[in-house]
Amino acid sequence: MSVHVQTDDFDLGAEVSKLSSDPSVGAVVSFTGIVRDAAQSGLISMELECYPGMVEQALNDIEIKARNRWDLKASVIIHRIGNLKLGEQIMMVATASPHRQDAFEAAEFLMDYLKSEAPFWKKEHFQDHAKWVDARETDLQSLKRWQD
Repeated sequence: MSVHVQTDDFDLGAEVSKLSSDPSVGAVVSFTGIVRDAAQSGLISMELECYPGMVEQALNDIEIKARNRWDLKASVIIHRIGNLKLGEQIMMVATASPHRQDAFEAAEFLMDYLKSEAPFWKKEHFQDHAKWVDARETDLQSLKRWQD
């Protein structure tokens, strides 16, 4: 189980390979977020900021919740900070489990948390302005499905 907050890019294939080395793992699920211009509004880059110690603790806490809820053999959360350009990797979540359902559900749970609750600040940069990004209502609604 590992959490990394970093400026450097990561190798998705290498990270996933690490998770599948345990012979009891029957499923590895991964998700990679990429900087995109969803509204095709001229986005140039996205800047991500955080307090590293605070965000790493929050991500460790949510990863522990996932481990307690699903049968996970391993997981990794990598989230980049800094100024990222269109097409660059922002983050990844990968989960490894003996069974695919646990791997899928744990990965979705971690992603829903990252999209709505993780303490990152995001600013979109355009040619002539920049704006801070709030969590979307749809992301907040997705997180609610995991509440007991």
